[in-house]
Order: sequence, then structure tokens, then C-alpha cells
Amino acid sequence: MKKILDSRRLLGATVRTDLKELALLYKGLMKTHHPDRFQNDEALKQQAEITSKQIIDAYHFLVSISPETHLQQREEYERTIGSSTITEFHYRAQTVHLTFHDGSVYEYFGVPQNVYNKFVNNDASLRFARRHICHAYSFRRVKKPNAPPEPATAS
Repeated sequence: MKKILDSRRLLGATVRTDLKELALLYKGLMKTHHPDRFQNDEALKQQAEITSKQIIDAYHFLVSISPETHLQQREEYERTIGSSTITEFHYRAQTVHLTFHDGSVYEYFGVPQNVYNKFVNNDASLRFARRHICHAYSFRRVKKPNAPPEPATAS
């Protein structure tokens, strides 16, 4: 959750900021903090490079957790969590990382320790994840699913 709050704070976004507004905030900040604006002052240019990288990271992160982005990826997401097994998982700072058999990786933010413990100690962890994590917390896709293999052609 801290990453979400920090990213919103940096860009001046709120929970209700849509992708169009987010893009406008991003463009405005990049105009202000672009390193090319500080050609004559190396110290300011270096600070602008750091700030612009932070702005870019925050923007891409907020786009990835946006409900509009989730809506665009909904079919693929539902297919992944509905039919692919979880091959790997870990938890750090209230963030659960789930790797699915199809190769996709998702992060779920703000997951309390007790929910993660129940997930780990549950025999049907995929079912538990679907019911209590996948649709209950803010998330983003970190890695797309692996592409299916190309069909072999006869020579």
C-alpha cells in the first residue's frame, strides 16, 4: 500500500484519478522535471534525472493497477486465475506475489499477514487465493503469460 500511496502523492493523483487524468499529470510533471531543461546546471540536471525516473516509475505503476487497465486485461486475468495453478508465491511488506503455471506473475497489495498465513496453510491454496486474494486486493500484472508454442509445420 505504501508504494500506491507514494506513487499517487508524487503524481498528485487520487483514488478516483482515471488514466486520462493520470496521463495529464504525468506529462505536466515531466515537462517541469525533464533533464533537458537544465543543460547549463549539471547538479540540477542530475536531480531532474532522478526525479523524472521516479515520475516515470510511479506513472507506469499506477497505470498497471488502474481499474481501466484491469478491465482491458480482465479476460486474460480470469483465464489465468481460473485455470492455471500457482507454481510459486512469496510475501513481503503486505504484498503477495503469485506466479502461475502459464508464466504470468501478479502482485497483490495490502494483504494482511493473517490472510497470507491462511493462504499458505490451506490445502486448496488456489481456491483460497481466488476467493480471498485475487478479487479482494489491488493488484497488477508483473509478467505476462508465456506465449503458447507455435504449431509444428510439415515439411
